[in-house]
Amino acid sequence: MHSRYTSSHALFDVLSQAGVDRVFLVPGESYLGLLDALVDFAQIDTVTCRHEGGAGFMAVTDGRLTRRPGVALVSRGPGASNATIAVHTAQQDAVPMILLIGQIAEKDLRREAFQEIDYQQMFGSIAKWVFECRHPEQLGEAAAKAVRVATSGVPGPVILVVPEDIQQQEVEPAITSAQLQIAGIPDHRTRQSITDAINQAQRPLIMAGGAFDVPGGREALQAFAEHFQIPVILSFRRHDILAHDHPLFIGTMGLANPARQMALLEQCDFLLALGTRLGDITTQNYVFPRYGRARQKLLHCYPDSRLIGWDTEADFPLVADPVGFARAMTGHDASCEMRDQSWREALRAFHTEYVQWPAPRTLDDGLDFTQVVRAVMDHATPDAMICLDAGTFAAPVYRYASFIQERRLMAPLAGAMGYGTPAALACALRYPKRQVICIAGDGGILMTGQEMILAVERQLPIVMIVSCNGTYGSIRLHQEVHYPGRVSGTSLHNPDFAAMAESFGMRSLRLEHSRDINQTIAQAVREQGPVLIQVQSSLRAILPHTP
Repeated sequence: MHSRYTSSHALFDVLSQAGVDRVFLVPGESYLGLLDALVDFAQIDTVTCRHEGGAGFMAVTDGRLTRRPGVALVSRGPGASNATIAVHTAQQDAVPMILLIGQIAEKDLRREAFQEIDYQQMFGSIAKWVFECRHPEQLGEAAAKAVRVATSGVPGPVILVVPEDIQQQEVEPAITSAQLQIAGIPDHRTRQSITDAINQAQRPLIMAGGAFDVPGGREALQAFAEHFQIPVILSFRRHDILAHDHPLFIGTMGLANPARQMALLEQCDFLLALGTRLGDITTQNYVFPRYGRARQKLLHCYPDSRLIGWDTEADFPLVADPVGFARAMTGHDASCEMRDQSWREALRAFHTEYVQWPAPRTLDDGLDFTQVVRAVMDHATPDAMICLDAGTFAAPVYRYASFIQERRLMAPLAGAMGYGTPAALACALRYPKRQVICIAGDGGILMTGQEMILAVERQLPIVMIVSCNGTYGSIRLHQEVHYPGRVSGTSLHNPDFAAMAESFGMRSLRLEHSRDINQTIAQAVREQGPVLIQVQSSLRAILPHTP
C-alpha cells in the first residue's frame, strides 16, 4: 500500500470490501488520482478497454454475473457520454452497476469549464442515484452508498462523480460493512390466501422474470412450480431462468408471440407474475395481462413498489422478494386434482412444435444463418455462455435454441447494439473454464468489436461468429415492411472481418458454403484461444416474402 492513505484509497477500499474484484476503464486525465490508487489494490483486476461503451458493457455483464456492482471508470464529458449506452442498458436490464466519472476541479464546477457536464441532469432519469462528491472525505462514504443503492430492491446503475482535485488528499481509513437489504415476504395469512387461489384455479400460469437470476433463484422457481404443478413461461430474454427440458416449461415471451400461442395463454385464469416488471414487450404491448384490469386473476410479485400496479391492477400486489416468496410458498399444501391438464398439455405441445428447427434453405446470396445457429447449439456445452449482440441474426437463438442445465443467455434486454463482444469478454474473464460463444452482426461488431483485442491479450478462448449480410438487418426488415423497395440508410460496406481478426492476432475462419457449417463450428470450439468466424449470410433469408 502507498504510504499515504488517500480519498481514492478509501473509495476502492469500500468497493473491495463489497466484493468488487474487477474494474473496466478507458483512462482519462480527470481521474489520474483514482488510477494511481488502483496500483495499491492488487486484488482488483484492472481491465483497460478501447472505448467507454465497451468498458461499460463489460461492467454491466460482470454485474449481471456476480450480482455485485459492475464498475466502470471513465473520464468527464466525452468519456461519460460514450458510457451512457451501458448505463441505459443496466437500467433496462436491472443490473447493478457503478459508473465512476472523473470531473473538472471542484472549485470550477458549474462554470461551464472544459468538458464539464452536470451529470444529475444527464443521468437523472436512468440512474438510481447520481452523486457528485465535493469533499475528499465523501469518496469512501459515497462508494458505500453507491453499492447499497445499486444492489438494493431492483438493481440498477449508480453514477459517482469525482472531481480531479479531491482524489489525493489524506483521509481516515474507510469503515463500512456491506450489509445487503433484507427483503420481506407476505405474511402467513396472505400466503394462505394465495395458496387457496392457486388450488381453486383451473389454469394457473407462472410468468417468471429476471429477479430469479440470482444464486438460488432458479432452484426456488423450479421448486415452487413443481410444488403446485404450474406451467412456467419466461419473460423477455430471460431464457435461462428455467431449463427448457423441464416438463413445466412452456416457452418465453418475445417481441411478438404467435396468435395461436397467445390464444392459449389467454385461457389462463390465474397469472402469477414473479420477478418481472411486466413491461411492454413481455406483456405483448399490455395485452397479457391487459392494461388497467387483467382478464385473469393477477398476482404481481416484484421488489419495487413503484412498479406494482403501474400498468395493471393486481389482485395480489406483492412488494416482496420473489425468490423468498417462492421458497415460503412451498410450505403450503398444494392441490392439483381439479386442474385442466389438457390446457397445460396444449401449451407444451405448441411450444414443442414452435421450436422445431426449420428445414435448411438454399439461397443465392449467402447462408441461411439459422442453420449456423443450429450448428452452434449442437456444439455448445451444457454450461455454455451464449452472448448475443442485437440484430435479426439472434432471432433463431431466441426461438429455437434450448437452454438446459447451466447454459446461460447473455443478451441485452435494452436491445443495445455493441453489447455482444464486451459481454463475451466479461464472461470469459469471470468464467475462464466455461465455453463462451459470441454471435454478432456486421453492424454491431464494428461498434465495440475492437475490444476483442483483450481476448488476444489474455488468451480467452472465445468463439466469435459474425453474420455478414451487408445491412443493418433489423432496420432493413422494418423498412421493407413499411416502405417496400425504398432502401435508405441501412446498407453497409464491410471490411474483411477475418483479416481484421488476424491483424489482432486471432485465428480466423471463413464460412461461405452450407456444406462447411458443421465442420467450421466444430473446428472453432476446439481452439484454445480466441477465434473469429466470418459468415457470409443471406439477406434474402430475413426479408419478408422470401420463398
